[in-house]
Amino acid sequence: MTGVPLTVYYDGACPVCRCEIAGYRQMRGASGMRWVDVATCERPDLGEGLDRKRALYRFHVRLTDGRLVSGASAFIAVWRDLPALGWLVHLFYNPPGRWMLNIVYAAFLRARPLWRT
Repeated sequence: MTGVPLTVYYDGACPVCRCEIAGYRQMRGASGMRWVDVATCERPDLGEGLDRKRALYRFHVRLTDGRLVSGASAFIAVWRDLPALGWLVHLFYNPPGRWMLNIVYAAFLRARPLWRT
């Protein structure tokens, strides 16, 4: 799928998520990505295989080859395309790092409803 950007699906109704994405979008490399606020987007913007409920519950990224990833894999995909965050890819790409990132993200997901507007 040449020319298809990495697509980042985020919850714009979550202030923590919104702040994190705003930071990413200011970084070098972000202009080549497609950013979709799943709280307000039209259904077709979600693409095949992703519904709004699932997208609002967990961070998702559609890779340039069309595959959909979530959680640690989604964060790693974004960080890989943002040169300033490449060090995070090296830290979390290996199995122990990915496992730890998924544990931390699962804890965040349990607390996130408290912050969602």
